Amino acid sequence: MVKTVRSKSVELRINAPAAKKVALTGSFDNWDINAHPAKKDLKGNWTAKLSLKPGRYEYKFVVDGSWVNDPLCKSLVANALGSQNCVIEVK
Repeated sequence: MVKTVRSKSVELRINAPAAKKVALTGSFDNWDINAHPAKKDLKGNWTAKLSLKPGRYEYKFVVDGSWVNDPLCKSLVANALGSQNCVIEVK
């Protein structure tokens, strides 16, 4: 019997009230900055929703063209560019 792995709904948010454009990108979309545009609410929070299978993913936000780590992320790993990526674990 094959067990089906269900995707989970994941929502990531960053506060950037002055930003004009924010996107979420990471290992889940091969770092495609156009794959997951975020939506802004009235308080300046930008939210991106995606569906991910259980696993470990690295990610960053792209705020007006600048790559930014999630300030709420508690787990960071070094990347090949000399900076760090955020890590999310989907259970």
